[in-house]
Amino acid sequence: MDLSLSPENQAFREQIRGFVRENLPTDIRDRMEQGLLASKQDMLRWNAILNQQGWAAPAWPVEHGGTGWDTMQIYIFEEEMVANHAPPDNVFGTGLVAPVLIAFGSDEQKTHYLPRILAAEDWWCQGYSEPNAGSDLASLTTRAVRDGDEYVVNGTKMWTTEAHWADWIFCLVRTSTEGRKQAGISFLLIDMKTPGITVRPIITIEGGHELNQVFFEGVRVPAENLVG
Repeated sequence: MDLSLSPENQAFREQIRGFVRENLPTDIRDRMEQGLLASKQDMLRWNAILNQQGWAAPAWPVEHGGTGWDTMQIYIFEEEMVANHAPPDNVFGTGLVAPVLIAFGSDEQKTHYLPRILAAEDWWCQGYSEPNAGSDLASLTTRAVRDGDEYVVNGTKMWTTEAHWADWIFCLVRTSTEGRKQAGISFLLIDMKTPGITVRPIITIEGGHELNQVFFEGVRVPAENLVG
């Protein structure tokens, strides 16, 4: 197997490498090179630079702000980001909820959320795991009950990375108890400022705070926030 790069891809690598070395703020590079975790502000600053260049979401379709790069170019881009100590992006936004919206969201959802994710105006977290339903998401018990034009959400999510930073959370919630357990699960977008949401920090063994438990008590979510 020949893993060497074509001349075109080698030139592309040099372009990415040169851009990062010239534009990544020195204080961010220094912290990342020391093995420290990036702060939210570090990520926002770097995202703004990448977004101005048109590189904030390389894998997205071009019509939504992507680059049109092929798989090898995206791989090279990601490799150079790590090799040159650039901070990560809000992967829950660009890499997880955005592809779902692109594939299954309504036109209104795409128009509203995607530009805000691209510009990091909204910070996202993922509400999947629960105290008794980690990898076994079919056992989740967080409920979303339809009440007119809203869903009323009650339950809790566990190990929620960056929930204390987040403006929004995309949640798997149980909207039906009929039939197979997997069939009653829906994908709901919830504003973290909604009354009834509580975020409890989970401090890890080294004293860091990245994880959280999120509680939902009578949280009312517009029905239009259901995806698919």
